[in-house]
Amino acid sequence: MTQERICGLLVIIIGFFSVICSVGNFNWYFNNRKAQGMVRLFGRNGARVFYIILGVVIIFLGGAVMLGM
Repeated sequence: MTQERICGLLVIIIGFFSVICSVGNFNWYFNNRKAQGMVRLFGRNGARVFYIILGVVIIFLGGAVMLGM
């Protein structure tokens, strides 16, 4: 595998992690210091939607990197 494909695959995995944690509504994920800002700004459900959308965008970016776009 080339370096671009490995990097793209890693980015896709990170995106899936964000989506899975948001759908699962994991306390440890949303109680994280870095996620608390979004929870305060949007509320817990709003932060979940935000991180799902962010995860999907990250997955598409990783796919674009893997395809060499």
